[in-house]
Amino acid sequence: MVPESKINALVNLGKVMGALGKDIEWEGFDLGITEEEFNSLKRTVNQAKIYNGWFESSEVKRAFRAWGEVLNEENIKKWLGQYELIYTHSKRVAIIMAGNIPLVGLHDLVCVYLSGHQAKVKMSSDDDKLLPALIEVWSLFDDELSKSVQLAGPKIGEFDAVIATGSNNTARHFEQYFGGYPNIIRKNRTSVAVLSGSESDEELKSLADDIFAYFGLGCRNVTKLYLPKGFDLDKVFGGLFHWQDVVNNKKYGNNYDYHKAIFLLEGYDVLENGFVLMKEDEALSSPIGTLYYEFYEDESALRDQLKSKEHEIQCIVSQRDIPFGDAQRPCLWDYADGVDTMEFLKRLSSSPSA
Repeated sequence: MVPESKINALVNLGKVMGALGKDIEWEGFDLGITEEEFNSLKRTVNQAKIYNGWFESSEVKRAFRAWGEVLNEENIKKWLGQYELIYTHSKRVAIIMAGNIPLVGLHDLVCVYLSGHQAKVKMSSDDDKLLPALIEVWSLFDDELSKSVQLAGPKIGEFDAVIATGSNNTARHFEQYFGGYPNIIRKNRTSVAVLSGSESDEELKSLADDIFAYFGLGCRNVTKLYLPKGFDLDKVFGGLFHWQDVVNNKKYGNNYDYHKAIFLLEGYDVLENGFVLMKEDEALSSPIGTLYYEFYEDESALRDQLKSKEHEIQCIVSQRDIPFGDAQRPCLWDYADGVDTMEFLKRLSSSPSA
């Protein structure tokens, strides 16, 4: 059984993250921390862009807001109810985190924490400020957190199992280096949207969140649209329009300008509206600042095609899959690459030696 103290610690952490995500000022000790402690974490959120130009405070707050929504007692207990977690043999689990979007590795850390193992975290240099500040607050709700979570330096040290996330290239190195350990190794994936043609204006506006949240850098971001033949692309542009300020981020704007120049030089037929380029292309993953699309005639045949590419696809957004606007709001039980992290950790607990 997971100690109630750990669940309570995460619930309290979720309240703090939710308040920061909604840009709420400290409202008293109901949050369980002092105003100084709250404002210290808030400063880290607001200053994240200094260290990573992609980490606009609005996007960091988006991540905090999403965590605030899921870290409540009902969700946590519903999630844990799927497993019979027994704290029998605690292992040292190395977590090698990516840094493409804010706190992208937090779910792995929460899994290890709740499963009774010790996490040895190797942060990405692209996101090495938010997690230490968050752990500082987390430790206020669990004074034994240091026994469960250790932030590793350049070398991880000794470990018994590995959860590593990276590109297809780094995954090959991970597989060579960590192949002798129980492991979860994740590679590049992306997400797609399948439109039926019956979407409302509100659904198309929500689709824009799936595309542009975190500037499209996450594996759950939609990079490819599948449209019924004859679909009016102006409807897509209309839904995207409220995200026009995305181009004001220097890094995003540079990507947009670069790919626009490349496409023009190579003579591609591209539609653009000043902040996103739309290109008809069979590929799944489009560059930042670009959105690929493809027309289909038979949705059943398309579904078969997507099934054959499931190892490349993180999630599908549509009226019958993940609802529009929810791609970057996963539940606690939505696992990256479809690999059940808690089940993996549960098996570790049942083994005297990893």
